[in-house]
Amino acid sequence: MPSFAVYILASKRNGTLYVGVTNDLARRMAEHRSGAVPGFTRQYAVTRLVHIDMFDDLQAARAHEARLKKWQRAWKLALIERDNPEWRDLADDLLK
Repeated sequence: MPSFAVYILASKRNGTLYVGVTNDLARRMAEHRSGAVPGFTRQYAVTRLVHIDMFDDLQAARAHEARLKKWQRAWKLALIERDNPEWRDLADDLLK
């Protein structure tokens, strides 16, 4: 069964945030890091993976992504701090 990741990227600790969804997180992170796709993450150097939520259902993942995008910044920061207080780049484990 396919897995879908809803993820939050940051430019740095407490920096610019980006919320996205993908069915291949390692590939998507490689794209973000290389700047292969023009847009927000390349413009603002948002490449640090700081939060991941996994889903088996695409519709559930997209609904969660939409909810997170509507969250206040403080709520997103609190979510990151709760699950990843060191703001470790979680992609380091994916891209090895």
